[in-house]
Amino acid sequence: MRKILAILLILGGIAALATPYITYTEKERVVDVGPIEIDAEKEKTIPIPQIAAVAAIIIGIGMLALGSRSEV
Repeated sequence: MRKILAILLILGGIAALATPYITYTEKERVVDVGPIEIDAEKEKTIPIPQIAAVAAIIIGIGMLALGSRSEV
């Protein structure tokens, strides 16, 4: 279980370094007057800090290294 979590941390960190932003679209009701409804789509982004991505990779590598030492 620890090995799987370590690999997921490493892969997630690499993915976060490759794509520094998560972009999503949000619908917002602009006008709602009787039968008239107008929606607008706004694109929003969430930045992923590079330090968090690097920390995830380092922690994943550390978990793999410590896991292999304790199994010996």
